[in-house]
Formats: sequence, structure tokens, C-alpha cells
Amino acid sequence: RVRKLILTASGGPFRGKKRDDLVAVTPETALKHPNWIMGAKISIDSATLMNKGLEVIEAHHLYGLPPGRIDVLVHPESIIHSLVEFNDTSMLAQLGPADMRVAIAHCLAWPERVAPGPAPLDLAAQGSLTFADVDHDTFPCLNLARATLLPGGPSPVVLNAANEVAVAAFLAGRLTFLGIAELVRAALDEIIPPAPPQSQAEIMDLDERTRAWSREWLRCIC
Repeated sequence: RVRKLILTASGGPFRGKKRDDLVAVTPETALKHPNWIMGAKISIDSATLMNKGLEVIEAHHLYGLPPGRIDVLVHPESIIHSLVEFNDTSMLAQLGPADMRVAIAHCLAWPERVAPGPAPLDLAAQGSLTFADVDHDTFPCLNLARATLLPGGPSPVVLNAANEVAVAAFLAGRLTFLGIAELVRAALDEIIPPAPPQSQAEIMDLDERTRAWSREWLRCIC
């Protein structure tokens, strides 16, 4: 009965910007998320939209839908967090305040509901909700993540490990903002395991090999 899942992205601090606008982005600017208060790493992932790419991977495995049936929309207000579209074209949306305490309380208290702290939504005061397509040219990380699901296998391990090294390097001032996607793309092109890992140990080995390769890539460009 489900036609597709739709995840929403705020667009981060650089919503509406073009690639040329992001050449000189600093960590301080990238960490200034307009809606959410989060840790440094996830804030940078939100700025690159890699966080939505990781959520697409999660949704694929949690709900068994192919990547082509999981969409992402930019929703600047961060009020609607996800939607389900059914075969009859109707939709159900999950709404809530833009506050991580709501999601954390939901996970910790499941299946109960507890009051996490933020005030309830006032939809009348909110007024309107807006949506837009993702600018994939400016924010390529989403498609890099989505592409790892097409061949199956261990590519998401490479994606995640390379991204963590890239974000840490950006925060340390050793890599440009646009370089995050460049490093991840290079790792995905270079590290192609001969066979999917068969154990947790093999997954961890692939993770470490990716991190080592990514650190060497950084050393070479610096």
C-alpha cells in the first residue's frame, strides 16, 4: 500500500546557496544550523546533506523499500519530519517541534509517550509550510549516499568511514567544505571490496582501511 517514503531536510545553513558560494565556507559558519541544536559532526552532515543520505540508507534497510521509492524534500521550517505516500495518493505526515529531545524521548520511552520539554507546536502561529527539491549539484553527498545502495554490498561502510574522516578534517581546518564530498567520492571510486564482508570483523576491517586511505588522501592534497 505504500508508494514511497519522503524524508525532509531543513537545507541547513546554506539552503539556497550555489556551489560557488561554498568555496570559502568556514567550520564556524557551517555549524550555525538555523533550526536544530546538534553536535558538531551531525551539524556538518546537515550542512552537506550527508545526514539525509544516511537516513535514506537507514530507511531502505528498516522498511525494505528500494532507493527509488525514498525521496527527500527540502522543508525549511523543520515542522514535518517525514511523510508516507500511499498508493491512493494520500499522505500521512509526522509533525513535531524542531528539537532533538522529542526524537530522543520517543526512542527512550517507546512504546510510551513522555513530555520531553519543548512547547507543543502552534500551527496557527507557524502560518505556512514550504517545500523544495534538493539542489544536487550544490549538495552532492545525498546522491553519493543513495548510489551506494544500487550495487548493494559494503559501499555504505566506505561512504560512512570516508565521510567521518572528511568532516573531522574540515572541522580541523585541513579540508575545504566542498572537499568533504570530493574525499567521499574518491574513496567510493577507489575502495571496491572483492566481496561483501561476511562478519563484523570484516566490516570493521573495511572501515579502518577506508579511514587509512582517506587520511592518506588528505596527506597528499595537503
